[in-house]
Order: sequence, then structure tokens, then C-alpha cells
Amino acid sequence: MSHSSINLEIASRAQLRPIAEVVREKLGLNVEQIELFGKYKAKIPLSVQESLRDKPDGKLILVTAISPTKAGEGKTTTSIGLADGLNHIGANTIVAIREPSLGPCFGMKGGACGGGYAQVAPMTDINLHFTGDFHAITSAHNLLAAMVDNHLYWGHKPQIDPRRVTWGRVLDVNDRALRSIVTGLGGKANGFTREGRFDITAASEVMAILCLASDMKDLERRLGNIKVGRTAGKEMVFAGDIKAEGAMTVLLKDALNPNVVQTLENNPALVHGGPFGNIAHGCNSVVATKLALKLADYVVTEAGFGADLGAEKFFNIKCRKAGLIPACAVVVATVKALKLHGGASETRLGQEDLAALKQGLPNLLRHLENVKKFGVPALVAINQFAGDTPAELDLLDRSCRELGVRMVVSNHWAKGGEGAVALAETVRQVADKESSKFSALYPDDLPLAEKIRTIAREIYRADDVEIPQTVQARLTELEKNGFGHFPICMAKTQYSFSTDPAKKAAPTGFTVPVREVRLAMGAEFVVVITGDIMTMPGLPRVPAAESIGVDAKGNIVGLF
Repeated sequence: MSHSSINLEIASRAQLRPIAEVVREKLGLNVEQIELFGKYKAKIPLSVQESLRDKPDGKLILVTAISPTKAGEGKTTTSIGLADGLNHIGANTIVAIREPSLGPCFGMKGGACGGGYAQVAPMTDINLHFTGDFHAITSAHNLLAAMVDNHLYWGHKPQIDPRRVTWGRVLDVNDRALRSIVTGLGGKANGFTREGRFDITAASEVMAILCLASDMKDLERRLGNIKVGRTAGKEMVFAGDIKAEGAMTVLLKDALNPNVVQTLENNPALVHGGPFGNIAHGCNSVVATKLALKLADYVVTEAGFGADLGAEKFFNIKCRKAGLIPACAVVVATVKALKLHGGASETRLGQEDLAALKQGLPNLLRHLENVKKFGVPALVAINQFAGDTPAELDLLDRSCRELGVRMVVSNHWAKGGEGAVALAETVRQVADKESSKFSALYPDDLPLAEKIRTIAREIYRADDVEIPQTVQARLTELEKNGFGHFPICMAKTQYSFSTDPAKKAAPTGFTVPVREVRLAMGAEFVVVITGDIMTMPGLPRVPAAESIGVDAKGNIVGLF
């Protein structure tokens, strides 16, 4: 039986408790303080966070990982298993993670609810429509697109140049055919004929805004600041100029409230917001993280893909903007994934291969060195597979100790919280006893090009960045218009430190080509698109959707 089938079977057998009971017993909230979405899902209104304002914050633990491979690393599984493990040893803990996107669910990556006995539930609900947050974000984004085209059609002031519209449309489906489109065909009654594009919903600036907004007022302010295009005189036009922010806020009013569900061990989990880690900032919402910090002594959260993307953006964007100070970071790796980085064959990963493991180890060590650059204590969690040999685990342990980092083998996939006890105890020790000296990688006032260069050199270990003259002119313009203090959100392949996904382990001697920059004024960062990264993914040759369906008993099958 495949892992995906096992995950679904385990999830279907789970003895879930009514979410009202979970939040009452473990969060101290009564049913009047939450908004139920059926029996096992609920939203927690922002007013609850306001009522907890004077309560001290718990400790924030980031779970990140090595560069992902086809073998899988289990970052979300480890986040959930660690939270269950901490609760198992008596540490009041909440896991706060992102919502899955439908694109990967029906594409290649699958869902994002964990695996084995370390899952959040109800798994099928969370992976599909959940509480409708993604639909609300898609609707708000596309409402703005419709209002931009309507503004153009009627010739309202400020008069947007049809050639300079920068706001596209989004859809929560992987669909390469929508990357570059033409709209307005069919004559004058259908508006201006112009080029446009679709991105996936997780890449929408509206998603980023929802995940970075501190409250409803801040959400509306940020939505009004979205840049939608320019006039013929090249003056920037914003959503507020076409009076769109109010209606967009209405569509997002409920979506801003964090979602609460449970792990298979009936521990609370906040699952809210879902920006991708390779083309967006890859972190769950600020409101969910801050709420969790008020409700628990320890909060386990994750950031998308490897530490070069997720952790870097978590530190440089989310922590910087929200004033968060992480107590420690857990870097997840597997023996199989490191052997792939070392050149091992995909068909022989179950066999001991110390040479390939040694060749792949630099990927893990570089991620650890990078986390340390932010002043955050780090440790390694080895997500254990049955075929991992004592010699392989010993090699990993010795290499980590040489770097002054503790390594813990964890078996949460097979045993849930009990299998993560050793990891939980180590994380608690590090979070409680080691002092976090967190600081961002670069200051706000560093020029934008130097921020890009700093990330490329310090995190990716590139020799330099290649910034074309047109892109540099755009960076200069952004600085001139007062956006130079924004942090950078790099859009880069997740499979390598470089922009070439085929370069595994820890490549050096490369240059990072900057293809395009986009101002995300509402999100308050500058998106830097490198290499061949796409903001609308495509489906693989054999998409997961081909195996998903409903059986004769009405059960969903094939979803993982």
C-alpha cells in the first residue's frame, strides 16, 4: 500500500472530537467565542485575540527543511508530530501551519495535512474547500481585476493605460495555458483588447496581504495600496484609486479569522493562509501565529520549502513585519533525501549508501549555517524511515555535532506524538535554555539591489546576481518613490540553492539571474523573479487528479 493510501486510511479511522470540546479543554475558549463550520472545523474571531492582549506570549518554534526532493522530507508531518510530541510531554502546544492549495492537491505535490499518525484533520475537508478562505481570496483578487477593466472601459480618472495594467487574475488550479492570455476579444462592448495573465491563488498579493495583515483595518489599508497599473504618464494607480478596497475587505472579512482544527491526537491546530514558499513568502498568517502565541506556551509553525526560501522569508519578511522573535528552528531532513542530493539513484534509496549520503550532507549543513546567521538556535530532526541504517544515522549525527548542532531521530509518522518525544524534549530544552539573538539578514535602509545581492550571496552562496539594466532602472524607480525600505521576496526554484533545479547538494560558482521585479505595495515587499520560476504552475504528465474520486460508499479516494 502506498504512503498516500495509508495516510488516507489513517485519517479516515481517526477518532476526532467535536472542535468545540477541543478548544474548550485545550484553549480555554467556549463555544460562544468561536464560529463553527460543522462539527470539526471552526474559526476564531479576531476579537478573541484582542481579549488576550495582556497575556504573555509563548515560545515560537520554526520548522524548516533541506532543499526538497522527490523522496520527500516531511516538514509538515514533522511540525504536527512535534506539536503532538510536546503535548505528550506536558508542554501546552499549538501547531500553526498553512492551508493547502488545490493546485498541488490535484497536481504533483499532494495535500498539506501531514502524514501517517502526524496529521491534522479532517484531512479531506482541509485539503479541499475547507472554510472557503482560498475561494474568498480568489474572488477578492478577481473582483479587483474586474473593477480595473471596468475603470478602463468607462474611461474613469485616473485614466489607466491599457498597456500598463499590472494586475492579472488568479485561479487555484495548476493551468499553464493561463500564464499568458488576451482578454477583451469580441469588439468594443467587451472592453479593451489587451494582454493579461493568471497566477495561482497562492501567489496572489491578496493572499500575502491576508497573511501579513494585523487586523481588519490594516487589511483594508493594504488592499487599497495594491498597485494595479499606470497612467499614460506613468503615474502609478492603486486599488484605492478605483475604490475597490472596501468591497474586497467585505469578501475577506471572514477569511481573516484563523481556522482551528485538530491533530489525530486531538490537539488544537491553527491552519490559516497559504502563500507558496517558492513564489510568495511561504508562511501562515500573522494573526494565526499571534493568536497561537497567546493561547499556548509553545507554538510550532513552518515555512515553505527549504530554509533558503521559507526560513529566509519567515525571518526577513514575517518576523520583521510582525515583530516576532523565534526561540529556535528545527531543520528537517531524511536520509533518503540527502542521498538523492548526493547523487544516489531513486531506485536504490532503501539501500545503505554512505558515499551518497556524505555527498549530500553539505545541503543540510549549509541550511544550518544559514539559520545560524539569523541568531536563532537550530537543531536537526531526522524524519526516520524503516530503511535508515545505524551507520547512516551515525554519519549524520557526527556531522551535525561538528557544527555544534544537536540531531534527533524522530518517528512521528509511525507513532505520532509518542514517536516524537525525544525531538520534543530536545526542542523544549533548546527553546527554554538557549538564548535567541534573532536579527534580520539585512537592514531596511539597504538599497534594494544590495538586499537581493545579500540574499544571493549569504543564503544561496552565489558569486553574484545578474541584474539587467531595465530591472535596475525599476529598482531605482521603486527607491525614488519611497519603497526602498521594503524587504525582498525572492521567487526561485525550491529544488536547489541556485536557480537551476538540477544542481543538488550545495552548489557554488553560479550567478543568480534576476528576470523581473514586481512591487507588492499592499504586502509591503518587492517580489524578485529569478530564473525560469513560474507564478502559475502546470500539471505534471500524470496529475494526481487522475487518481482522485469518490467510491461507492461516498468516500473520497486518492487524495493525499
